[in-house]
Amino acid sequence: MAKESSNWEELRRQARQLENEIDLKLVSFSKLGTSYGSQDYRNENSDTVPLLSSSNSEHMFETMALEIEQLLSKLTDVNDKMISYCQTQTAPGATVSHTLQRHRDILQDCTHEFQKTKANIQARKEREQLLSSVRKDIDAYKSSSGLNRRTDLYLKEHEHIRNSEKMVDDQISIAVKTKEELMSQRIAMKAIQTKMTTLVNRFPVINSIIQRINLRKRRDSIILAIVISICLILFIIYTFH
Repeated sequence: MAKESSNWEELRRQARQLENEIDLKLVSFSKLGTSYGSQDYRNENSDTVPLLSSSNSEHMFETMALEIEQLLSKLTDVNDKMISYCQTQTAPGATVSHTLQRHRDILQDCTHEFQKTKANIQARKEREQLLSSVRKDIDAYKSSSGLNRRTDLYLKEHEHIRNSEKMVDDQISIAVKTKEELMSQRIAMKAIQTKMTTLVNRFPVINSIIQRINLRKRRDSIILAIVISICLILFIIYTFH
């Protein structure tokens, strides 16, 4: 019985020691997060120093987080041993059960506080990394905006020249095709005229017949004009009388 009591007291001593260490580490860890926040506030208007620009601060954050995780793991093992001790007792007293519950609550609170602080610092870190990336992009854009603007103007001017050249080429192509069509028509008409002249020279009778046809066509036209004129005169006379 005395040995079991000494084991219980040893577990309680280890638990209290670990809880005290965790509590001190959490205070320091929380101060680290606060310093990050205050540093971010000081540099909010300057936009010159990033939140986690120092490698020492980054190393300190990772080291403290690892130490606290190790202490929480040790405290969890001690609590498991205390639970095992209570399970071996046939009828653990109210004091033992209350003490065990208090240590479990402390472990839960410490774990929750650690996770909350770690998440806040991680969120600030990611936010600053995002802002730093945006600032770099803005600086790079500002440094190259003048060159990009001139390049864009040159590209637009080059595109306009290419479009103008293309339009001129199209017009020249159309003119060349038109010229070729006219020349082909001219050649065809000359060929027809040549054939007709040859045919007329070969057959004088056809030539005379064509002349007669033309004379008759001219006579018919004159007669038709006279008839139309007479009809118009008669129509006018009839209209006014």
